[in-house]
Amino acid sequence: MVEPVWTPSAENRQNSQLHRFMESVEHVHGVAIPDYRALHRWSVNHRAAFWRMIWELDDGVIGDAGEVELENGNSMWEARWFPDARLNVAENLLRRRDHGIALVARDERGFRRQLSHSQLARQVAALASALRADGVGVGDRVAGLLPNSEHAVIGFLATASIGAVWSSCSPDFGAGGVIDRFGQIKPTVLLVTDGYSWNGKPVPIDGTVQELIKSLPGVRRAVRVPFLEPSSAAPSGLLNWDDYLRPAGDAPLFQRLPFSQPLVIAYSSGTTGVPKCIVHSAGGVLLQHIKEHRLHTDLRAHDGLFYYTTCGWMMWNWLVSGLASDARLVLYDGSPLSPAKDVLWHLAQEERVSVFGTSARYLATCEKHGLRPSASHDLSALRSVLSTGSPLAPESFDYVYREIGRDLMLASISGGTDILSCFALGCPVRPVYRGELQCLGLGLDAQVFDEHGQSLPRGKGELVCTQAFPSMPVGFWNDPGGKRYHDAYFARYPGVWAHGDYAERTEHDGLIIHGRSDAVLNPGGVRIGTAEIYRQVERLDEVLEALCIGQDWRGDVRLVLFLRLREGIALDAELKDRVRAAIRENTTPRHVPARIIQVDDLPRTLSGKLVELAVRDMVHGRAVLNRDALANPECLEQFRDLPELTR
Repeated sequence: MVEPVWTPSAENRQNSQLHRFMESVEHVHGVAIPDYRALHRWSVNHRAAFWRMIWELDDGVIGDAGEVELENGNSMWEARWFPDARLNVAENLLRRRDHGIALVARDERGFRRQLSHSQLARQVAALASALRADGVGVGDRVAGLLPNSEHAVIGFLATASIGAVWSSCSPDFGAGGVIDRFGQIKPTVLLVTDGYSWNGKPVPIDGTVQELIKSLPGVRRAVRVPFLEPSSAAPSGLLNWDDYLRPAGDAPLFQRLPFSQPLVIAYSSGTTGVPKCIVHSAGGVLLQHIKEHRLHTDLRAHDGLFYYTTCGWMMWNWLVSGLASDARLVLYDGSPLSPAKDVLWHLAQEERVSVFGTSARYLATCEKHGLRPSASHDLSALRSVLSTGSPLAPESFDYVYREIGRDLMLASISGGTDILSCFALGCPVRPVYRGELQCLGLGLDAQVFDEHGQSLPRGKGELVCTQAFPSMPVGFWNDPGGKRYHDAYFARYPGVWAHGDYAERTEHDGLIIHGRSDAVLNPGGVRIGTAEIYRQVERLDEVLEALCIGQDWRGDVRLVLFLRLREGIALDAELKDRVRAAIRENTTPRHVPARIIQVDDLPRTLSGKLVELAVRDMVHGRAVLNRDALANPECLEQFRDLPELTR
């Protein structure tokens, strides 16, 4: 019998918001909810009642919910959530006006700034007033090319307060990548920075900004946040942030709009073409994030909420929504390993972080560097560690409980930009099992389908959602009739959302993600998730990272494994044998690669995800469609015309 690596105490279970919610469902609806499985079943069988309870949770969403929760609920395409509702997301995130700390913004240079709730509201009001003076109104787009700082949060909230649509990119995007995104949505106002810092080095981006402005003729105003040089004057054509703001009282005016009103435009990775512009609704995002924060993460008032992210990743939106649950946001901009390898753990200690969010790659890197955060830092405020971005290896579960904290809820979570939220998350009333995501999200009828569209209670298949849910996108920008939207999610299983993850349900009613479906390998007709291979290979001390593809070869597919090794280590026959042995002993002989090749670097998106498809295209002599979506496109050349792959 598999033992859990962590079990919540009876006291913690009883005190969790999820447990109180279970009791409320029993009391209000007269049904027995003995465990999480029963609650999830009730939430998908009674979606309207469930999402009404989320709206009314604790003090409730500010706004008018209307009498109807769901119209046309049997259709993914025609479903309408809270059709008569009126709300404003910024009003809900700025519900406090006191002197308590709303957010702390830090960066790798050592700067620290904080804003109280009253200061944040005043700055949002000042920016909203300036936007209105520039003619920005409901449905207009405001775009931010900004670091993860208070300016980005203010920009988002001011935009939302007037019913405009926010969209952001990280300043490490190249000009082409930003233009590919903002050029499609045609923003009215552009908020930009003068640069950012990475690994202790300032990186000016004035050239990118000028190229961007020239490519966006519809921009009425470009506003500059001097991040690298706070006292510098704005170049011609830009107005400095402080000069742009128009003081407008203690709080902005909030425009209450329908539930489905567009709030955010997020972008797909763009590794297979021009990025898709995914439009998300105000009501869907707010309700989904409230549910995920309070019930799945047990985020409480005054908790320090940290997630290592940039403004170009969906987790930034998830982080900022923590204000709706009265959390204190902790922002960080810069390298997670600069100026020291333990800089984020130092931040967690100083800011009394309760929920620490990061990526699977970061946790693996901490282990490789021999960091022991619980021994070197006071992490007594820490209750939860969240991980996403890629599957969290079982060995990383061991590392967290050995070196970060024994009494933590380690939640490996999974969702995507597609829904600006998660399909699988943490569960404060359940144990944590090594290598598993604890549960499927409440209110989401997520299942695993086989290739014939049949639900699998066990085994590997496609992660899908079979009923409409509030955080489904409004659609794609500039997609008349919704054809691209339909083709992206509904073409494989008619009327069912296909998320694109290769997943497996477990005996504990949890989930394992084995990688993206489009990267699944198929040697000899057997489907293999790349994460299954990475878990074994990256356990070896010599290996920093791995990337595996399927190469078309003599009428079949053979596996090719690329390795990035520690500095000074060469891939010799002995190491290749150990790699093959680790894979064979812990998976199956079919998982063993036919070729193992050392490379200097592996391509990744700007949010840090490895890109198997780009390597596969290079190996097969095909063009990589959108190199601007990659953080390090120059590394692709090492995969071209490799002699080892011609025999």
